[in-house]
Amino acid sequence: MEKKTVFSGIQASGSLHLGNYLGAIRNWAAMQYDYNNYFCVVDLHTITVPQDPSTLREKIREVAGLLFAAGINEENSVVFIQSEVKAHSELAWILNCMTPMGWLQRMTQFKEKSEKQKEEVSVGLFDYPVLQAADILLYDTQMVPVGEDQRQHVELSRDIAQRFNYRYGQVFTLPEAYIPPHGGRVMGLSNPDKKMSKSEDKQEDSISLLDSPDNIRNKIKKATTDSLKDIRFDEKRPGINNLLTIYQLLTGKTQEEIENNFAGSSYKDLKEQLAEVIIEDLRPLQDRYFELTGEKRYLDEMLQRGAERAGEQAERKIDHVHKSIGLR
Repeated sequence: MEKKTVFSGIQASGSLHLGNYLGAIRNWAAMQYDYNNYFCVVDLHTITVPQDPSTLREKIREVAGLLFAAGINEENSVVFIQSEVKAHSELAWILNCMTPMGWLQRMTQFKEKSEKQKEEVSVGLFDYPVLQAADILLYDTQMVPVGEDQRQHVELSRDIAQRFNYRYGQVFTLPEAYIPPHGGRVMGLSNPDKKMSKSEDKQEDSISLLDSPDNIRNKIKKATTDSLKDIRFDEKRPGINNLLTIYQLLTGKTQEEIENNFAGSSYKDLKEQLAEVIIEDLRPLQDRYFELTGEKRYLDEMLQRGAERAGEQAERKIDHVHKSIGLR
């Protein structure tokens, strides 16, 4: 049976953290053998909010290096930088010309972000979902692994594809959101009521994939818990529940096994054991990352090959689109 095509994108802002790894990247690496995979560093999405140019260049390479270090490989996946494949921007413009503004005005994430930025909010941030639709539709994507908070964007991509196909014939494949059954929402260490954040302003809230052992121990030590003493999974106790969830995702143990393991233990014991589990799990990833990025040309060549492979498919699709709407 022909493999389904998967597309996933990840921004080049902030620092990739444990939540990104457990909720997305680790799943991408595990499922890459069963699908045709396109994994994209979405730098064009990143600039929808202001970025420092030199920092952005560093973060693009860092994110790409971490994807490879986490186990995603060239044999089974296409890893590339969004701006290196010009068809993404071109298709986004074409889709803009047939996407009603009302659809975009209903997007929850834009409403939330625009409230913070007020008059500084960019047209690009408003149009973010259309560029995301172009990313997905260029590759005849059938599955888009996302968190629950991104489901609305995949549904919009599907609506745009259906509208285009109704007007011009069967051009685009209709994508489906894939919500991983486990690890979709790793919460913040300092604020366990919200997802772990990539924001550089909240470094204590997350474990960066490149954090040193001492940093990891210090952040876990300061993680929010509660005033109770027993250690058990309980969604009504978000702090302790989050720490136990991270422990479970990293060790693969059942809730019962974990609760038995920590029966009679203190929060200090839990935090110390969790910190060491995180350190040991990230050690091979970090070693591989520094090996990959130690020689600049090596990573650049990998990304160039990925862009060429992605570009071949993207150009075929954009040519089909041009012919369908009368540009050729």
